[in-house]
Amino acid sequence: MNYLLVVDDEAVIRTGLRRLLERHGYQVAEAGSVDEALQQSLDGFDLIISDLRLPGLPGTALIEHAGQTPVLIMTSFASIRSAVDAVRAGAADYIAKPFDHDDLLLTVERILRERLLQRQNAALRQDISRERPATGIIGSSPAMQELHRRIQRMASLNTTVLIHGESGTGKELVARALHEQGPRSQAPLISVNCAAIPESLIESELFGHEKGAFTGAQGMRKGLVEAADGGSLFLDEIGELPLEAQARLLRLLQEKEVRRLGATQSRKVDVRLIAATHRNLRQLVSAGLFREDLFFRLNVVELVLPPLRERGDDIIEIARILLERTIERVGSHPLSFSPCALEAMREYRWPGNIRELENAIERAVILCDDSAITPELLAIDLPACADDVRPEPLDPPTGLSLEDYFQHFVLEHQDQMSETELAQKLGISRKTLWERRQRLGIPRRRGAGDTT
Repeated sequence: MNYLLVVDDEAVIRTGLRRLLERHGYQVAEAGSVDEALQQSLDGFDLIISDLRLPGLPGTALIEHAGQTPVLIMTSFASIRSAVDAVRAGAADYIAKPFDHDDLLLTVERILRERLLQRQNAALRQDISRERPATGIIGSSPAMQELHRRIQRMASLNTTVLIHGESGTGKELVARALHEQGPRSQAPLISVNCAAIPESLIESELFGHEKGAFTGAQGMRKGLVEAADGGSLFLDEIGELPLEAQARLLRLLQEKEVRRLGATQSRKVDVRLIAATHRNLRQLVSAGLFREDLFFRLNVVELVLPPLRERGDDIIEIARILLERTIERVGSHPLSFSPCALEAMREYRWPGNIRELENAIERAVILCDDSAITPELLAIDLPACADDVRPEPLDPPTGLSLEDYFQHFVLEHQDQMSETELAQKLGISRKTLWERRQRLGIPRRRGAGDTT
């Protein structure tokens, strides 16, 4: 619900405007002058409607104090000059008294719609600047097909959803899919990692605060819940939320309203809550670390995101997409996975899930000199497969130690052979070759035989 402030020195006009706006679903506060208006937190309103001629300061004086809140100026002196002056001062628009009620309502609706678009664009820019393992949910395994079906079913509803899955499985992608496929897709999706915010700041970040609410609160701040008004709020790792913040969140779910720290009044908000956790909330409830009433409010519908190790060939599909994106991002030459690397990725348990897979691929792309990525480059510790069989090492000449022979062989052939060929001739892995170079102080030189 949008929160509006009407500023006019005539009580009859203020009351009439408030009743008109409230009949059309707006929440309205009043003030009789600029000084009276400044006693409130202007940044907490979605729109300020002010008369131009007021006792003391003119209505345009509110603009410099309103921050991101738009100001609509009313005036009985309908002239081009007053309209231009108001807009030049930063007013969102100008309307002349006496005005038609429908004209006013249309103007208010247009300004609020433009403000919503600005918020959406800001959220989109934030999303673009934030790197993710993937921009969509990838995979066609049976578990993922069932997840897709449930997302499509739940997206159109306003029901609270709890997403459960191990760290790195892509819970935020599921939340984004629920938001973007639903009726709130044109409004912001605000994502919050509850584990990343210090416990002393989490309530202020979520619910906002008034000036002087606590030491260091130099001004009013709108919380992330209010920023998500009309859209969706995604609380990741909700199991880390302190009990005090849990109580405020429960009130949000029950009453659909939020009150900033230090404020005396609550304000209505329309937010769909999507929560996620990798922890067992029932166990946290039993341990007294999570409110039982909040758990039941959150656990209306649960979506379970399977770990990567249970998704079969989805691992290969995800890995190939991540490889393409990593190559493009770092500017590498074309690469592919060796058959042995594909087998190793299927067998590996991936405790860090997609996030670990992404990091492994990025490291491999940076270190790879050839056209194929091997398990060694992925740093997957698995038994060697058929592709990893190398020829027997060459016998060192009589009288030379193994280390002397290694040094002699590398220095003699490194300008004609790639690192892979050197390792194969020596009967060792590329990783072992690199480690021995480091130990013996033999820097790698890029010659004609290096495929980089």
